[in-house]
Amino acid sequence: MATVRYMVEDVQLSLTFYTDLLGFTVEQRMGQAFAIIAKDDLRIWLSGPKTSAAQPMPDGAQPQPGGWNRIVIEVDDLGALVAKLKGAGVRFRNEILSGAGGKQILAEDPSGNPIELFEAR
Repeated sequence: MATVRYMVEDVQLSLTFYTDLLGFTVEQRMGQAFAIIAKDDLRIWLSGPKTSAAQPMPDGAQPQPGGWNRIVIEVDDLGALVAKLKGAGVRFRNEILSGAGGKQILAEDPSGNPIELFEAR
């Protein structure tokens, strides 16, 4: 099983997003600061601003959400999922792109972390 840590601004908001819209389940929760969610062979650690992972680095850099590294969720019907997510107010970084391997789009969780939704050919 792969584990990814995402820095998030609001653990509860992120839990709602991942469980209600993308089908993850909650494995563990530590108050408002941290949660572990899972889907298939992927676990995500949702680390809020009060977790040890959010402490400043020695040079003063502050870990924060966003960036371009991302998880990829493979789906059967990308168009239908995108319509559902847009209806829920989810923000996207682009429109659906088609390539040799299939179609993809980048959605953002409530903290701005990217999620690639991918439909294979």
